[in-house]
Amino acid sequence: MSGVTAEQLLVDAGMLTRCRHRIHLERNGLGAVVDLPEDPGVRQRREAAALHRQRVFESLSELGEWAVPSGPERAAQTLAACREGAELIWGAAFPIDADAGRRGGVEILWRQGGGYIPIIVVNHRITDLRPEASAESLVVTSPLDQWSPTADPSRRARSHLRDQLRLAHIHRMLSELELASGEPVGGAIGLDADCILVHDLTGPLEEYDRRLADRLGILAGTVETAPSRVPECRSCPWWSSCEAELAARGDVSIVAAGSRADVLRAVGVNTVDQLAGWVGAAPEEWQHGDFGDTVVAAQAWLAGADLVRRVPMVRVRRADVEVDVDLESYQERGAYLWGTLLDGEYRPFGTWDPLPTADEGRAFGEFWTWLMQVRDAAVAAGKTFAAYCYSRSAEDKWLLDSARRFPGIPGVPTEAEIRAFIDSPQWVDIYQAINEQFICPNGKGLKKIAPIAGFNWRDAEASGEASMTWYRHAVGMDGEIDLTQRTRILEYNEDDVRATAVLRQWMTETANDAVPDADSMRHQFEMGSVAGQWRQAP
Repeated sequence: MSGVTAEQLLVDAGMLTRCRHRIHLERNGLGAVVDLPEDPGVRQRREAAALHRQRVFESLSELGEWAVPSGPERAAQTLAACREGAELIWGAAFPIDADAGRRGGVEILWRQGGGYIPIIVVNHRITDLRPEASAESLVVTSPLDQWSPTADPSRRARSHLRDQLRLAHIHRMLSELELASGEPVGGAIGLDADCILVHDLTGPLEEYDRRLADRLGILAGTVETAPSRVPECRSCPWWSSCEAELAARGDVSIVAAGSRADVLRAVGVNTVDQLAGWVGAAPEEWQHGDFGDTVVAAQAWLAGADLVRRVPMVRVRRADVEVDVDLESYQERGAYLWGTLLDGEYRPFGTWDPLPTADEGRAFGEFWTWLMQVRDAAVAAGKTFAAYCYSRSAEDKWLLDSARRFPGIPGVPTEAEIRAFIDSPQWVDIYQAINEQFICPNGKGLKKIAPIAGFNWRDAEASGEASMTWYRHAVGMDGEIDLTQRTRILEYNEDDVRATAVLRQWMTETANDAVPDADSMRHQFEMGSVAGQWRQAP
C-alpha cells in the first residue's frame, strides 16, 4: 500500500458497480497504463451525459430559485445551502466522509419536510411506456415540477441497479449529515426527462452496505481480487494484461463472462477445462440460457473452433431480390444514415445536417421509398424479396421512431406500415439466424462473425463507438467540418452491409462443411481428441 493516498482509500458511487479487480489495480498503481488515450466510447458517453444534465437543468430552471454550488468550495457551499433551507440545489457535493470511507455528490437535492431527497440525472432510459395501463404496476413516478410520488400504471421500470446503488450512496451520506428526508427514497430523471422515477431504497441499501464494505476492503488491501471477464473489459485500459492472465490459466470467464462465471465458480468450476468436462444437469442457480451451449462453447475454445453448429444443416432465408440494410445513429439524437446494398451496388441515404434535424426525416423518407419500390418491383415481376440486417433491434427502433417523429414528410410511412414490414418474413435478421444455429465462444457481433466468413473491414478502427467520434468531426460538432470523416463513415457503413451479404452467402455455401457440429464436438472431447484441432494457421 506504499504511496497510496488517503483520497485513494475512499469509495465513490461509481466504484460500487465497477470491476473489483480494476479498483485494486487503479488504487494500488499495479500495471498502470501510461499515456493511454481515453477509450472513445467512454468519452462519448461522458460528454453525452454532461450535455444531457445541462439540458435537464435548463428545463427545470423555472421550478424555483436554485442554489448552484461551484468551484473548489462546492462541498462547503452545498452544506451552507442545506443549513439555510434551500429548496432546490443543483450540482451538490458533500464533504469527504472519512469515517465511512466515502465521497460523492448528486445532481439534485430537493427539500421535502425536514430533509432532502437525492435525485440523479442519467443519460439512459429508465422507464418504458406500457401499451396498456396495468393495475399491477409497482412503478412510482413524480412529475418534474413537484415532488408528488404516485403509482404509475402507464409505465414499467427498466432495471438499473447502478442508479439504485448511487442513490443509496447519497442517502447514506445525507443521513450521516442529518440531512436526509424521513423515508429512504430517491429519484432518477432519465433520457426522456419526462418524469422522476421514484426508488424505494430499503432493499438497495442492504446491497449497498455489502458492496461498500467489499470495496473498502479492496482499497485497504484486506480483500483479494483476481481478473475475471466482464462487459466492462471492452473499454478497460488493463484488459490486455488481464486477458493474458485469464488465458494462461484457462479461466472460466473467458467463455462464460460476468455473472455466468460467478454461478460456475460457486459450484467449483473455475477453468474452461472443468466446464468443458461437465456432466449432468445445469447448476441449480443457472439462469443464462441453455447450459449445454455453454459447455460446448468451452469445448470449442479448447479446440480452437470459432463457431460450432448446433444444427445438422445451416439454413438462411434467401430471395430472388436481396437488399442489405444498415443504419448509423448518433446516441439518441437520431439516425442520420441508412445504407443499402442491392446487386453489389451500395446506396446511402443520409443527412449531414447535425442531429437533431428535420432533414433526418427527408433522408429516411427517401430510403423507405426506394426500399418499397425495390420490393414492389420484385413482387410485380413474380420474384421473392427479402431485406437483411444484422441484429434488428437498432433498425426496428429507428424505423418505428422515424415513422413517429416525421409524419407528413414525403416518403415517410405510418407506424402501422413499418410494423407490417418488420413483422413479415421479408425482414430477415442474420444475427438471429446465427444465434439460432451456432454456438459462438468468442461472441456473436458482426465484427466477430464476418471475419470467419472471410470478410474484413477496410478501417482497422471500425466500430459503432468509433463512428460516434467520426460523426462529431463529420458534422463539425467539435470545430471545423472534416469531410474525410464523412467518407470514413460511408465506407464503414458500406462494409457493414457487404459483411452481412458475405455472411449470408457463407452460411448458404460453406458453413456446413467449415464449421464442426455440437454433437461431434462433444464426442471428440469425450474421446480426448479435440485440443487445438480447429485452430487456424497463423
